[in-house]
Amino acid sequence: MAGDRQQIRRLMIAINRIDEMYYGILRVLGVRGAAFVLFYALADGRPASQKKICQEWAIPKTTLNTLVQEYLQKGYVRLVSTGHREKQIVLTQQGAALAQRILTPLFCAEENAMEPFLKTGLAGQMECFAQRLEKEFDKIKREEGMPHV
Repeated sequence: MAGDRQQIRRLMIAINRIDEMYYGILRVLGVRGAAFVLFYALADGRPASQKKICQEWAIPKTTLNTLVQEYLQKGYVRLVSTGHREKQIVLTQQGAALAQRILTPLFCAEENAMEPFLKTGLAGQMECFAQRLEKEFDKIKREEGMPHV
């Protein structure tokens, strides 16, 4: 079990290092984290709701809403009605060009770094890990008497 704990610790440190690398490169590029998240979330060319982006990318609703309002004014995004209450966010041609300038070097770096791992099913394993961890954390949330520090 101690070996398992050490491997989990190594994984968590690696995840934190990866997060810090993204923060660092965004600072170098002069890109706000929320802008990066929005562009990354829409990079596949499909519209997405603010709710979906917030859920998938762990960005506060108020932060994303403020950015969307700013980018509506700058002409980077537009909102598309789906007939439901919530509208979908879509990149405009100008927004797509900006996103491409920001994301292309990052996508290349990600692909180069991940290339040897993609064939091992790492993406699926990490998705499975996230699902299992969410279930385990849900168990903790349901327990009573947890200390608040």
